[in-house]
Amino acid sequence: MAAARPPTPGGPVTSAMMHLHARTSSVAGQRRKDSRTPGSGGKSRARLRSSLGMASPDSTLPALSPEAGGRPKSGASPRHVPVVRLKVVTDTDLGLAQGVQFKTMDLNSIIRLLMEDPQDDLEEKQLQCIKMMVQCYQNGFPLRDLAQIFKIMSLCTEKIEKQPSFLDPVCEILKLCRLPFLKKKTSDEITYAKEISEAVSLLGNLIKVPNSELRIQLCKCIVDFYHAEPLKKQIAGYQQVTSAYKFQMIESGGLAEILVLSWDLLQTELLEKLWLLKTLQHLSTSEVNCNLMIKAQAANKICSCLNNPDPSGQLLFRSSEILWNLLEKSSKEEIIKQLSNLECLLALKEVFKNLFTKGYRHYDRQLRNDILVITTIIAQNPGAPMIESGFTRDLILFATFNEVKSQDPLVKGLKLSNHYEDFELKKLLFNVIVVLCRDLPTVQILIEGKTVEALFTYVKKTERHKVIEWSAAQHEELQLHAIATLASVAPLLIDDYLACNGNARILMFLEWCVNEETFFSQGNSFHGTGGRGNKFAQMRYTVRLLRAMVSLGNDTVNEDLCGHGAIKQLIGILKIAVNKLKEEAIVLEIKSDILLILSGICENHSQRKETFGTEGVDIILHLMKVDPKKFQSGLGHNRLLFSTLDCLWCCILGCYTLEDYFLEKEGIFLLLDLLALNQKNFCNLILGIMVEFCDNPKTSVHVNTWRGKKDQTAANLLIKLWREEEKDLGVKRDEDGKIIDAKKPLMTSFQEEQKVIPMPASCPTTSIMEVSENIRAKIYAVLGKLDFENLPGLSAEDFVTLCVIHRYLDFKIHATHKQKDMANKSWAKFLTRTSNAKALKKAKKLQEKAIESSRTKEYPQNAIIHSTDLKGLNITENSDGKLFAAKIEQKPNGRSALKKALKDPAPQQNVSVKHVNQEDLTQNFLTDTSEAQTKKLKKKTTKDNQITTKNAKST
Repeated sequence: MAAARPPTPGGPVTSAMMHLHARTSSVAGQRRKDSRTPGSGGKSRARLRSSLGMASPDSTLPALSPEAGGRPKSGASPRHVPVVRLKVVTDTDLGLAQGVQFKTMDLNSIIRLLMEDPQDDLEEKQLQCIKMMVQCYQNGFPLRDLAQIFKIMSLCTEKIEKQPSFLDPVCEILKLCRLPFLKKKTSDEITYAKEISEAVSLLGNLIKVPNSELRIQLCKCIVDFYHAEPLKKQIAGYQQVTSAYKFQMIESGGLAEILVLSWDLLQTELLEKLWLLKTLQHLSTSEVNCNLMIKAQAANKICSCLNNPDPSGQLLFRSSEILWNLLEKSSKEEIIKQLSNLECLLALKEVFKNLFTKGYRHYDRQLRNDILVITTIIAQNPGAPMIESGFTRDLILFATFNEVKSQDPLVKGLKLSNHYEDFELKKLLFNVIVVLCRDLPTVQILIEGKTVEALFTYVKKTERHKVIEWSAAQHEELQLHAIATLASVAPLLIDDYLACNGNARILMFLEWCVNEETFFSQGNSFHGTGGRGNKFAQMRYTVRLLRAMVSLGNDTVNEDLCGHGAIKQLIGILKIAVNKLKEEAIVLEIKSDILLILSGICENHSQRKETFGTEGVDIILHLMKVDPKKFQSGLGHNRLLFSTLDCLWCCILGCYTLEDYFLEKEGIFLLLDLLALNQKNFCNLILGIMVEFCDNPKTSVHVNTWRGKKDQTAANLLIKLWREEEKDLGVKRDEDGKIIDAKKPLMTSFQEEQKVIPMPASCPTTSIMEVSENIRAKIYAVLGKLDFENLPGLSAEDFVTLCVIHRYLDFKIHATHKQKDMANKSWAKFLTRTSNAKALKKAKKLQEKAIESSRTKEYPQNAIIHSTDLKGLNITENSDGKLFAAKIEQKPNGRSALKKALKDPAPQQNVSVKHVNQEDLTQNFLTDTSEAQTKKLKKKTTKDNQITTKNAKST
């Protein structure tokens, strides 16, 4: 049974992913047993010394007393010092003291015996030898002999089909493989690593033998690799190999891939399949094995069999565990790709539906939630056939049946409890709605499922005395999750949103959020962050929802919102947040979102700007007085200032009364103070606001009056910003700020390095993008509104830079003239080709040379080369005349006429050479045609000439 899991915080997608990691780690930890290594070395030697009566080298030898028959301690002569004979203890002696002596066998002779041709009594002799080998290695296989032993097992396996008596020896060898391997030297692990890795891959091939007993024994052997018990008897001179070494050999041998590739062989036998699943479950705890399994399409094969009959329930449980491990330890994208097919989704759908409607045990609920998380991850792939499988409809039904009564028999009489697993299910269903709504065809199913109506049941204040199925903390968490889900779903379902009177319900809920009614929020989960003991979390997600709806720019939604008095209410909330609430991250986020909502509502609507009023302007002015040090606090002051400036642009500019009030309150001074901070993120936006404000004739006085640090003027600040911008862009200027390259006065280093990239006609040019991306055009516009004259506080360098700024627009028309000159030259060359035969021949040669240089020089053998040239065609432009020339080539008269036309060209005139040639050729060609053909050809020639002339004029 799966282990219980704690609550998983996270948004619509992060919650599912955190559920995945927590779930997999918990189950993997339960399945994994600690390997135990028997003590050896120092401890063994200490025990041996104790048994032989030897002292430890760290202890001092006691002096012999006379009573014990020894020599006197102090009066003894130096010549009578006793000699102590110490026995040298070998590794063999240590082994004898700890366990049994290991006997070796000639394994090569057994291999040769098994490879001999069948003879009388040979089978009995072979079996006897293998039996002796099994008896010899009953305490484990040494690493040095493992490759030969696996070779013997492989030879025995080949004989099973014709000689069934070899099955038992193979099973006995597999049982011994379940014991820990033995090493005589520490270096044995490295020395025999390659041989053992190859041997392990041979071990996996046993799964292909059509014998149930052998397959089950093989799976038991591999499973015991992960749960090997220590040896009961120690072998003389050998140590036990760690379990990690066995895992490494399994990975390098590719055993996991071999077993997955054999999956289809076990489809008929349930017991074999369950043992294989158990084996793969243990193998999937390794990242290397997971990658090998994915390579063999493990996710697809296992998922497609989820709904197979299994009375034990192990198939579903073990399959889900393997899918969890694969998702955690290998490529999630590849797994999603393997599971995004109709067969897998139908299997997942049936399993989830059965567990949802019929599962009653704690284990069933956990497994149901696990399947839902896997489904949510698959649904992230737009190509997954979620709608085609019917899974989308069922999921939306399960997510909303508790809030919106449904007559569907699938949920009739179904009810969720307040157990943790059902609570987790509800959150996961909200998650999957957010993921599903990214696929636009899902919108119709969301409408049919009344999703918006169901989610809006949570957008209301909590009623204490009402009997509800969730606890207070659970209801609060679901409330926040539902509002966050609405922010993703409601913008797609505007009609349903308006039908539910969404704007009015949101504004009512916001009013409850700011009133002083007592409310003890739990602040649980990801969505409740920062909302413990207050209503900040509810306010944050409600404002986010409103921001998502306003950002659509839908006139009906915004008109309805203003009709309910949203502007005044939001300004009131903003005023409370500014004056009474602490500057916490969640409060700053709420302020920023409210400002963006006001910007979206008031933009391009003068009446709404008047509703914004002076009260709104006062709040904007207050928020602009920000301490620059707070930008580094990480609480969100940068974002708040962006929102403030955006609200200034959308809610104040364009309304003359508010502009004048802003100027009276020294708003321009605050703007220039922010500009003087030289924050690159804000400069572009502030200068854009300055450009708009300068349309007001009262602004220039305020700009010229402003003084910054060290008595800096606005003109000096703007010119300084220009120089810094050009320095960053790499524009070429000398020490005095003068232009170095007169041909490219505004060219940046980036533009010079950038290659020519073909772009569609609908995309803006690089020149236009350059104007919008840097601040030079805005500085030019502001100084232009100030007339470039009588600017106070400028130095000599400033005047030089001011001259460059003054000519900024002239340097930009410069580029336009260059383009026109190029177009004129191109047209002149075209006219030359149409009126001068020599120019036409020269252009034709250049064209042929360019075509030839573009062709490949080497062709593959036996390739058939077709000529694409039309011989005798004397044009360098595409036109319908090619077809006519191709027809003329079939007649000798036409060809000779064409040659004659080329030798004696017509006098230069504003008619294409091609036209003259076609008329002459037509006259020669008509001599051999009938009257009907003549009329037809004349009509064709006239039409060709008209088309060609039309093309030339359009060009």
